[in-house]
Amino acid sequence: MAFLSAGVGHRGKIISLREGAAFWLLLTTLLVLTLVFSFGVGRFFVPFDKVLTILISHICPLEQSWSDVEYRVVELIRMPRVFTAAIVGAGLALAGAALQGTFRNPLVEPQNIGVSSGAAFGGVLAILLSDSNQLLIGSAFLFGLLAMVIVYLISRMNGRTPILMLVLSGVVTSAFFLALVSLIKYIADPDDKLPAIVYWLMGSFARAGYDDMWLLLGVVGLSSSVIYLLRFRINLLSLGDEEAQALGVRAERTRWLILVCVTLITATSVAVAGVVGWVGLVVPHIARMIVGPDNRVLLPASALIGSLYLVIIDDVARAATASEIPLGVITAIIGAPVFAVLLRRNQARGWKND
Repeated sequence: MAFLSAGVGHRGKIISLREGAAFWLLLTTLLVLTLVFSFGVGRFFVPFDKVLTILISHICPLEQSWSDVEYRVVELIRMPRVFTAAIVGAGLALAGAALQGTFRNPLVEPQNIGVSSGAAFGGVLAILLSDSNQLLIGSAFLFGLLAMVIVYLISRMNGRTPILMLVLSGVVTSAFFLALVSLIKYIADPDDKLPAIVYWLMGSFARAGYDDMWLLLGVVGLSSSVIYLLRFRINLLSLGDEEAQALGVRAERTRWLILVCVTLITATSVAVAGVVGWVGLVVPHIARMIVGPDNRVLLPASALIGSLYLVIIDDVARAATASEIPLGVITAIIGAPVFAVLLRRNQARGWKND
């Protein structure tokens, strides 16, 4: 499938360069307002004005107009959860955009390379053996990295890694770890461990705290920064390996550096929040329709839109019903039909089989 080449052409682009500053300002403002509003959303609702005064009180002294319960809910429960959702959304969306440009394929996302399944197995294994949140995060992270190593070893041929072999190796590795997840679910205690495993696999930020938030910020921030620094090389890789190498880019080395960064983002996100699907697949397409395929603007746009998207999804999960809805359910219900529409629209615009 011939992917819309990043960095060449601007088919489907909605905003122009002159409108760019206004777009970034609007998107950033919308994200900030959504974050502040989300601090009050939940079964215990805190009005927007009280959330705002609580936040402002950290900068300048204000007369207390909020209760101690409202303060603790905003500061200790909602704030780390909302920021965690924002970081995960930004990381997964940026990772998906980077993979789609690197592999010249609009259907590639972090789950396709086996990392999510490996991290999922590590997480359910930790839940089976212990109730420690630290063990869960560490195990999910390590098995996510292990999945990437396995993909590398399977796909390596004659000192090179063909793109098709890499993707197929990801599919095989993902199937293997999903089988192990099914085995863990089969042997888990149905009255205790199994419900916890199933709920965690469907994705949730309910257990997110400040420690999780800082861990994510460090890993996702560093990995995303490296990917953004490679934005010009991703543009060249989207033209094909031969063209990229002719322009001085070491295609395979660059591709593996991006894969390592995507692995770190995905494994850490799964470790903290469980498996949250569709973000890395759908959001980059929406961003590409707005800003075009140039990764210099596509990557930050995907991150901001992904952050906004997942924060809103988490708000719906918390407030729609009396009991919290798993994130994976909502992202799949929204993501599948949206992606189907985007796929049909872009196919009509010129995607063709190679």
